Amino acid sequence: MSSKKIMGVSGSPLKNSNTDRALKTALEATGLDYEMISLRDYKVAPCLACLRCVDTNVCVIKDDGIELTEKAKNADALIIAGYTPYSSLDSRTKAFIERLYPLRHKYGFMRGKPGGAIVTHAIPDGSEMLPPAGDCGLNSIYYYMMEEGMEPAGGVKVQGNVPCVRCGYGDDCETSGLSMIFGPEATVESVGINDFEEQPQAVEAAKEMGRNIAKKLRYQERAGDIDS
Repeated sequence: MSSKKIMGVSGSPLKNSNTDRALKTALEATGLDYEMISLRDYKVAPCLACLRCVDTNVCVIKDDGIELTEKAKNADALIIAGYTPYSSLDSRTKAFIERLYPLRHKYGFMRGKPGGAIVTHAIPDGSEMLPPAGDCGLNSIYYYMMEEGMEPAGGVKVQGNVPCVRCGYGDDCETSGLSMIFGPEATVESVGINDFEEQPQAVEAAKEMGRNIAKKLRYQERAGDIDS
């Protein structure tokens, strides 16, 4: 395969978080060159919906979003990783997605590129009377990729941690997320800390996503050779 580069973007504000580590696992599994971006190191404002990018394919907001959009344009595949405060995709990741909008007009620069999604969520799947946080986060990324005509390569849900396990008041606070999610008897000790590496299904899903991206790129390259 000729030189291909994968762009991975993490919206986690925490260095070396579960989200970061899951993203790195997927990127490494591609076996290709990659660049991993941590949005905490950049300033990216949300889209203004002004449509002044239509003729230029460049946003008018003069911040780091312009640089990141150019990186996405030049990448051969994109993996977006975020987390789910209030059971929806975090604002950093959402702002990054919105700022990719200039790449849509007239040319569809992201069309056909393999794309993957990773979401870390505190509410376990199947929790009664609580939002399906993981699915909500994944769908926010999936729908962007669907609307841009990207090629889906998989999604990964990572069981994360409610912030109350490390705020210092998780066992006593009347509005603790521990009791809301895990029941009135839940404590910081009983809930514990979830690590990505201790979730075999999520680890394998991240690796499979990376392999799928590499496979799709190989297929596209072969198809291009046949057409040329």
